[in-house]
Amino acid sequence: MQTSNADIAATVRPIQINHLSPESFAPYGTVIEPKEDGTPFGAEDAELELTRGTPRLYIMRLPRRPMRVKQITRHRQVTQCLASVGGKPWLIAVAPPLNVEDPQAEPALEDIKAFLIPGDVAIKLHRGSWHAGPFFDADEVSFFNLELSNTNEVDHQNCYLDKKYGTVFEFKE
Repeated sequence: MQTSNADIAATVRPIQINHLSPESFAPYGTVIEPKEDGTPFGAEDAELELTRGTPRLYIMRLPRRPMRVKQITRHRQVTQCLASVGGKPWLIAVAPPLNVEDPQAEPALEDIKAFLIPGDVAIKLHRGSWHAGPFFDADEVSFFNLELSNTNEVDHQNCYLDKKYGTVFEFKE
């Protein structure tokens, strides 16, 4: 009898939560911190790529999910911005946007990092950055989400870590 990938139990590995700073998050995107009104555009601002479709800003409501990363996703056509609506902290797992133009490229396990995002900042993911989340402890949290109007229909590449690598990450403090 043949065994399919779905029949193989994945190993659960802890993933360390890294300190969020503009420097530590730079390979994956930009940390958008509060600043005074009227501050001129500068290097610390998020540069958005929204020209490949119609931009969409919406509030997505998410229920709590298990704090495990079984798959990781990327959007090859757009940057994506996320922030919690109520100022609640949340977690995200990310990997850098290598080989963005290659639809077959997938992240290496050792490239996947986790970050705790404080409730008073937003993040911008580079075009092609791999991400899983948001994850949080509350029953439900809403998030501001800026992407393209059809991102989830036409620009949603997944890597199933449990099937490809036999690994599931679990967030570790």
